[in-house]
Amino acid sequence: MAEVLFYHLTESRLEDALPDLLARSLARGWRAVVQLASEERRDALDHHLWVFRDDAFLPHGTDAEANAALQPVLLTVSPDQRANQPNVRFMLEGAVPDSLEGYERGVYLFDGHDDSQVEAARKRWTAERGAGHVVTYWQQTEDRRWVRKA
Repeated sequence: MAEVLFYHLTESRLEDALPDLLARSLARGWRAVVQLASEERRDALDHHLWVFRDDAFLPHGTDAEANAALQPVLLTVSPDQRANQPNVRFMLEGAVPDSLEGYERGVYLFDGHDDSQVEAARKRWTAERGAGHVVTYWQQTEDRRWVRKA
């Protein structure tokens, strides 16, 4: 069973929080796949990860590229994309995977100011617990640190 974490964004945007979480995954020696709800959001995040900081580099690519299997971080809209043999799967903005079986970790990031994302996260919490995964809930503090709430 996978460990499934729910990250409730209350103080920062997805584009601010995600690069750090991806960097932590890479530091563990993991490969990651990031699932988004649309190709437009995938492509926007692809661009953002190249320019989010002047002093940082986050190696990544998209499933629209020929070398998808070689990417440490792979951005996709597909619910079953595993070309880069990821250890961790990130689901953003209500994206739902086919399954988290075979992953060490699944991570749902959702905007606490978007009612539809909050509702989708609640449904996924129930589904992932029902599937037997160990689930935890993390919320941001005012200083943008993560605190485990459940």
